[in-house]
Amino acid sequence: MNLRTCVRLSALLLTLCVFAPLVCAQKDYLSAVEADKVRDAENTNDRIRLFLSFAEDRLKKFHYELEHPSSNKHPEMLNALMNAYVGCVDDAADLIQLGIEKQENIRKGIDLMVSRSKEFLEELTKLSTQGTELDIYKDNLDDAIEGTRDAMNDAEKAKKNVAPPPVRRKK
Repeated sequence: MNLRTCVRLSALLLTLCVFAPLVCAQKDYLSAVEADKVRDAENTNDRIRLFLSFAEDRLKKFHYELEHPSSNKHPEMLNALMNAYVGCVDDAADLIQLGIEKQENIRKGIDLMVSRSKEFLEELTKLSTQGTELDIYKDNLDDAIEGTRDAMNDAEKAKKNVAPPPVRRKK
């Protein structure tokens, strides 16, 4: 090998070492577009909103899959969508904790988490009592209910711990 080839290979190897962790950091339940949206979000409130919208999307896809079963891998699809839902809710809850630790103004994100998790919990509870093919996804559904309850309770507690709003003084 000549010197030019060695330099090119070294540069390629260095580039791979630098960018490989960034590629691997994407959550397996988010698409590349969704991961980009999360990265591009301006603040924690926006990231929380995104993760909750992704969770809602996974539940919609779950209901669609129940109503229109795919010809192959139907059980795997149901379980994957339920796991992806839980991952999105967990990430939103983690962002709330991170925002509190950084003393960010995340009141909107907390309020959204409380209201949306109540809606999600109603939907999941309804699935656990009236869902079709329950035996296929029962374990993951139970995890989703527990995770949603935990996220809702954490958000309720976070309301008390979030930094107070700025006080405007009249002159």
